[in-house]
Amino acid sequence: MLTQIGVLALIIIILGFIKLIVLAYNPKVWMNFAERVWSKPKTMQLICLILAIVVFFYLIENGITIVQILAVTLFVALFMAVAIAPEAEDLIKKYEARIKRGSLWKQYWLYVLIWLILLLWGLKELFM
Repeated sequence: MLTQIGVLALIIIILGFIKLIVLAYNPKVWMNFAERVWSKPKTMQLICLILAIVVFFYLIENGITIVQILAVTLFVALFMAVAIAPEAEDLIKKYEARIKRGSLWKQYWLYVLIWLILLLWGLKELFM
């Protein structure tokens, strides 16, 4: 019988295999799907934030600590950086333009606030 943590893992396993299979056989199908899903970025932000909160609380309720979550986040961030690295030049230009316009903090304030809370929580758990 799967635990809640097992169900979360199974979700990412199934979605990961679906993505890899579709990309292997017809990358255009995946890109069409991605374009439809991401065509409304504000809606996707809200949906992903809600899902992240739900997953976060499932993890906490099941005994996973904030320190463990942050450690796994480091692994995922490093793994994602492998894929993003070739795009770094374009991303840097994009964010430099946002900084010049003064829109970076306006656009990412909630994201930054959540990160700050998680980081402070992690520090508190580690050292207090």
